[in-house]
Amino acid sequence: MRIAVSADELVGVAAAVVEELRTRGHEPVLHGALNPADRPDWAWASEQAARAVAEGAADQAVVCCWTGTGASIAANKVPGVRAALCTDAETARGARRWNDANVLALSLRLTSTPLLTEILDGWFAAEASTDPADRANITHVDEIA
Repeated sequence: MRIAVSADELVGVAAAVVEELRTRGHEPVLHGALNPADRPDWAWASEQAARAVAEGAADQAVVCCWTGTGASIAANKVPGVRAALCTDAETARGARRWNDANVLALSLRLTSTPLLTEILDGWFAAEASTDPADRANITHVDEIA
């Protein structure tokens, strides 16, 4: 799977996200501080990663900043993106299942390497729900202007 990855600085688990994705057989597409040709600021980097998903250049994305909040806000501004700030595996599983999240937002400050592994386990283990009520919620979120 092609996964866009952005970080606004090379601290915390920024490099570990890329390495862990490669270890799992995914192809990371790097943005922000992870790509010397890009602007590293969180708003720009997160937007680039989210646009890659929205435009079909990537299947999913992982966006990172110090708290993860700014990265998730910026990514969610891109139509077709549902970014979820996840701090544990169960939240990641739920974000994929009930919210059909296609962008994972992480805090560079809060996420340790072992926690990163658990979050990615939860994220990749879950699939979007096919329950009609869950799908109706996703459709409604996509229609909110």
